Amino acid sequence: MKSELNVPSDLKFLSIVENWLLGCLEVQLKGSVDWPKQSNRLRLALVEAYSNVVRHAHKNQPYLPVLIRLELKGRELALEIWDCGQGFDLSNYLPPNPTDKQQVGYGWLIINRLMDKVEYQLHVNGANCLKLEVSLPESN
Repeated sequence: MKSELNVPSDLKFLSIVENWLLGCLEVQLKGSVDWPKQSNRLRLALVEAYSNVVRHAHKNQPYLPVLIRLELKGRELALEIWDCGQGFDLSNYLPPNPTDKQQVGYGWLIINRLMDKVEYQLHVNGANCLKLEVSLPESN
């Protein structure tokens, strides 16, 4: 199953992004995985990725589009989040240290903990792509 969503870069569209993902996946997965647990996991990963694009990559540019692609093969899931921003240099990323009361950097940490594989590609055909992959366990 493949699906994609083009959405403006505005947090007002966050519920549309969430409902699109969960609606597509529930139809395909509800009986084969622990749906409440996996849907929360996937929703959080996508919310973090989309909000990072809105807040950082497309900062103050709500007219820029965000393209989200979903591909599901069995229980292998891949999400791509495409943005038109400057891009993020991962070599500058420092994981947050709770004792420093750091207010940024948690999204990237959360995404990496929730997903099996996270790849970020800068400037691919004029856009940046965050690819998230996960193998969903069967329900018990």
